[in-house]
Amino acid sequence: MLAVTVGGLGLLRPASGSWGSLPPVGFVMVIVWSGAPWWVIVASLALLAAYGTIACVRFGAIAEEAFGAKDPSSVVADETAGCAVTLLAAPWWMIAGADANALMRTAIVCATGFFFFRLFDVWKPGYVADLQSQPFGWGIVLDDLAAGVWAWPPVILCAACALHFYPVA
Repeated sequence: MLAVTVGGLGLLRPASGSWGSLPPVGFVMVIVWSGAPWWVIVASLALLAAYGTIACVRFGAIAEEAFGAKDPSSVVADETAGCAVTLLAAPWWMIAGADANALMRTAIVCATGFFFFRLFDVWKPGYVADLQSQPFGWGIVLDDLAAGVWAWPPVILCAACALHFYPVA
C-alpha cells in the first residue's frame, strides 16, 4: 500500500491526485536548489516515472481489491509517474543552469507542468479515457502517462518563455 499511495500521499484529502502529482515537482525544485547538474533531474524524473508505473502494474489489482474500486483515488503512484513524464519534456540542460535565475525558471516550468498534467489527467482528452479499460494495473497508470504526454507542448512553450524572461546569465 505504501508503494501505490506514494508513502501515504494518496490518503490525504482533498485532491489526492494533486498530492500524488507533487513528488516530481518537489524533487526537481530540491535538485535545482542544491546545484546538482541537470542530468540528475532527468534521471530522477525517469526513476519516478518507472517507480509509479511499476507500482501500479505490480500492485494495482491488489489495491483495487483492497480499496474496493476501479482506479481508486488513494492510488496516486500513477499521478507521480504521469507528472514525472510531463516534466521530462522540459529542456533541463538550459533551465537548470547554475545561475541566479535557475530556481525561478524551474518554478515556472514545474508549476506549468503540474497544472497542465492535472488538467489533462482530469479531462482525459482524446483516447486517454479509453486507456483506463486496460487490465490489471495498466488501466490505472496508462491514462496518466498519456496525460503526461499531452502536457508536453505547454511545458515546452513555458520553458521557452521562462528562458526568455529569465535568461541564463
